Amino acid sequence: MKYELTNIARRIQGITLYRIRALKSFANIKEGDLGGYVESVKNLDQSGDAWVYDDACVFGNAWVSGKARVYDNACVYDNARVYDDAWVYDDARVYGVANVSGNARVYGDARMYKKVTQ
Repeated sequence: MKYELTNIARRIQGITLYRIRALKSFANIKEGDLGGYVESVKNLDQSGDAWVYDDACVFGNAWVSGKARVYDNACVYDNARVYDDAWVYDDARVYGVANVSGNARVYGDARMYKKVTQ
């Protein structure tokens, strides 16, 4: 395991999120570093170099993996996916069934949403 959920919590959209803490060093993260907030371990891959930083949050069925980074005040939620070497930062939001991958950067006040199609 590369991280654990701490008892430091915050609520967003009525959902309790927990700050993460690194259990080992990897990429630019040192053992003991605090990260951002996730709803559960289902939101951030325990392998790879993906990380949630600062006050960023990931919740719902959202998933962050690979070398992806979510930081600043960004949020990834619903069924969104951020993976490969993609970054989501500043006050950006990625939600719905949107996918951010490759070397993509979503930032500023950007909103990336993909509607579920029947």
